[in-house]
Amino acid sequence: MEIVAEKRAVTAAEVDRLNLKYRKLDLHERIEELYNDFNLAEVMLTSSFAATSAFLLKLFSDVNRDQLVYFIDTGYHFGETLEYRQKLTDLYGLKVKSVSALKEEHEFTQKDKTWEKDPDFCCHINKVKPLDLVKAKYTVWVSGLMEWQSEHRASLNIFENRGDILKFYPLLDVTKEERDEFIKKHQLPFHPLVKKGYHSIGCSHCTSPGVERSGRWNNNPKTECGLHL
Repeated sequence: MEIVAEKRAVTAAEVDRLNLKYRKLDLHERIEELYNDFNLAEVMLTSSFAATSAFLLKLFSDVNRDQLVYFIDTGYHFGETLEYRQKLTDLYGLKVKSVSALKEEHEFTQKDKTWEKDPDFCCHINKVKPLDLVKAKYTVWVSGLMEWQSEHRASLNIFENRGDILKFYPLLDVTKEERDEFIKKHQLPFHPLVKKGYHSIGCSHCTSPGVERSGRWNNNPKTECGLHL
């Protein structure tokens, strides 16, 4: 049964204190310390089960397998993504819970082909809005963003208040080389589409092969789905 804690606000002074402390910690220590600073029921972890999602999920499975992992099922994922989700769930003993858009709203985007006309609106309906309902219950939201992935992500801090939730990016200052070394050392499985040239994987309509995030929303200035803005 899912335990719900009272959502609380984190002050700017507390955020500064957390950043000062966590900058000095290694990856496992950061996740261990998270459960000293926050109750399990206050922590929301999301995963897209994309190219190298095994990195963050392996770390959490090492520290706390009771952590619930939310997966936003947009209805437009590659079949390989759903297979990869099941593989990592079994491999790391994850507790995964899917969240989706309202049936009628998702069906509207199907009939309208909204991803072609207004990809921001399509992401809002199928990603942002469903997760907003979940976010309302939690104090801190964990995700695996890294600075080198985009200009926007380079502007972030390990902890920061975004709207009405505290964001925690434990991998933020990990370099691409450090990530690749961790993957090699622990023999983490890649998403099956990586070997076909996909390096950042989202919905099938809006993802094509490309280096890092260049294959997302191809031929469109859009670089983020809106979840992390």
